[in-house]
Amino acid sequence: MPATRHTPTKFIEVLQQVWWRIDAALDADMIYWSAALGAVEALMNGTTAIIDHHESPNMIEGSLSLINKACRDVGVRVNTCYGVSDRWDNSGQLHSKVSPLSKMTDAAQRGLAECERFIAEGGTGMVGVHAAFTCSDETLNAAAQLAKQLHVGVHIHVAEGDDDAQAAARLSELAADDWLLVHGVQLKAPLRGRLVHNPRSNMNNHVGYGAPTTKSNTILLGSDGIGADMLEESRLAYARLREFDITETPETVAQWLRNGYEIFPEAQTDTVTWNYDQIESPWHVAFTPGTRATDVLIDGEVVLKDGLPTKVDINEIRAKAHEQALRLFERLQ
Repeated sequence: MPATRHTPTKFIEVLQQVWWRIDAALDADMIYWSAALGAVEALMNGTTAIIDHHESPNMIEGSLSLINKACRDVGVRVNTCYGVSDRWDNSGQLHSKVSPLSKMTDAAQRGLAECERFIAEGGTGMVGVHAAFTCSDETLNAAAQLAKQLHVGVHIHVAEGDDDAQAAARLSELAADDWLLVHGVQLKAPLRGRLVHNPRSNMNNHVGYGAPTTKSNTILLGSDGIGADMLEESRLAYARLREFDITETPETVAQWLRNGYEIFPEAQTDTVTWNYDQIESPWHVAFTPGTRATDVLIDGEVVLKDGLPTKVDINEIRAKAHEQALRLFERLQ
């Protein structure tokens, strides 16, 4: 991947110079093969259900179906959404200012329509919102109303960095218990919804520690897409938690993992066989890197056997994803 023109020193600069540029460059092939690669890597690490927050302002319509197909082809469950934002103009270009605009943009309307279409057609998903600080009040209200209409929650990044520190105030009258609040690092006031802690991503983006044990929300553990190994994520989460509070134990982080079943209760019937016989002990898992799934059954179907996927060719997925990565890098030059 080509380096940024200037080294980012603030979170907003990381977003502007890295992540948002990647969003704008995505097309259908990139979306499908990157989703397939992420899904198969998650499966090989024992994950049977994925919660996904997607953005591709120049490829909105049909994007959630591509992600859903990629996950189904691999054999894992997915709950996905399109993260709407007013930071894109009607031509798919980034607005010159990042602060909330006065009204909803065409790109945000199309993103909400994509969420509605996908869910109405039977897809498992939520109404996605990028973050309060890149959305107008009109967009935030429209997303909340659509979620109520569809009987789903809103999946939104909340107070990830200083630029979104006012999120709680702007969302307090909208948030509901079925909302998925991602990050919450700078969340200073209570906000209804489940809170997803993403330790590795927070470290990588230099946004600080969210101190999830100080929050009253139900805590889930996430990766924010930076990795697909949730046991490794849990080990990192435990180490960071112990740095914050020496009295904490791996049991706390294990509960964060188990709380994911609130989103995917059906995943409790899946069967994962591991290469480590102490997998049920949070203490053992916290100090045993390299633990891998050997066999996985989802809805009674064998989707991983001897560490390899059964429904797809892992080498083909890696090769196709590599091809799309090179195309993406060319666009970012």
